[in-house]
Amino acid sequence: MLNFNFKDNYILEDDVVKLSPLKIEHVHDLIDIANESDIWKYSFIKGDGVKNLTAYIQSTINNRKAEKDYPFIVFDKIKNKFAGSTRYCEITPILKAIRLGYTWYGKEFRGTGLNKHCKYLLFKFAFENMGAERIGLGAYVENDISIAAMESVGCKKEGVLRSIFPAIDGIGRTDAVLMSILKTDWESSVKSQLQKRLNLIT
Repeated sequence: MLNFNFKDNYILEDDVVKLSPLKIEHVHDLIDIANESDIWKYSFIKGDGVKNLTAYIQSTINNRKAEKDYPFIVFDKIKNKFAGSTRYCEITPILKAIRLGYTWYGKEFRGTGLNKHCKYLLFKFAFENMGAERIGLGAYVENDISIAAMESVGCKKEGVLRSIFPAIDGIGRTDAVLMSILKTDWESSVKSQLQKRLNLIT
């Protein structure tokens, strides 16, 4: 079983980023980012506009209560601004497995290294505190940027779920690329590689 309590308010942070539990009042902090035109391109659940974002956040808060999700709001300490959101989801304690997804950042925070800091903190907490053995990730097959970002933090491609999502143009269906990182990957190489890239060790 995982060592994890959904009722606890976990804070994950380093000198660059702070992840804290997402709350309904964060609608105000995230609405400008949520309204950026490309945020929801690769998501069949939309969060643009106050109504949609409120429903989006309330849904994951409800899933936290049901012990399925644990959502975070992401704060960029360098820019002193909220940057976006991410979450642990599909948490399966008996299998010691979780999925990491629903990650989105505003344009000004992409390509800054923020995502790598977030992933490092999320991986570290999952493997070293929660006792997870596996973290799954995924993306639309067309989402080359997201797939490359996952590969850049040590995730490995596992396969494809065929025709799992509605197509982004609204016509037909499209595939999802499945990726993962295992505890053994983390311990053998991924942790030290990320630490070097983030200048956490010399």
